[in-house]
Amino acid sequence: MKKMPNTVDNIKQKIQELKGKEVQLYVNRGRRKVSTYRARIEDVYASVFTVKSCSLDLESIFTYSYNDILCGEVKISND
Repeated sequence: MKKMPNTVDNIKQKIQELKGKEVQLYVNRGRRKVSTYRARIEDVYASVFTVKSCSLDLESIFTYSYNDILCGEVKISND
């Protein structure tokens, strides 16, 4: 079976399906710094999406673009 190529539209559709669910985020901050945290996808907009962290020490809202996922800066796991 042929795998669909990752495009911004495919990523946007996958994020829309995960809206409201808790996911694991891996964020590459540069210079070998990787942040990992549990978050809930709050809102999905035309060019960005927002997540709210679920951990007690890091209760904030972060915004990422779909291009961050396409470039590999942000990875989402819904395990």
